[in-house]
Amino acid sequence: MSTRKVKLIRSSLEKKGFSLKETHHFMYTLYVDGKKTSIRTRLSHGLKEYDDHLLGQMSKQLAVTKEELLDLIDCPMSYESYVELLRNKQAIK
Repeated sequence: MSTRKVKLIRSSLEKKGFSLKETHHFMYTLYVDGKKTSIRTRLSHGLKEYDDHLLGQMSKQLAVTKEELLDLIDCPMSYESYVELLRNKQAIK
């Protein structure tokens, strides 16, 4: 069973080109070449850790497999690799 601390997820997303907008959740939107994409996710203010279920939901929102999401969070996957992966999957132009 995989879990990741919300603090680690937030930090990783911010390093990977996501912009934060705080509402009743932490809303993250991916920007590529200064342009907003349709890739977005949200994190709860109230949780300290995301479990398998929530990581699975997040992976769908970010257009990656759960294993790719864990690489994105844990930092083996760079911003450039993530953008290339999304382009190959035709999730972004």
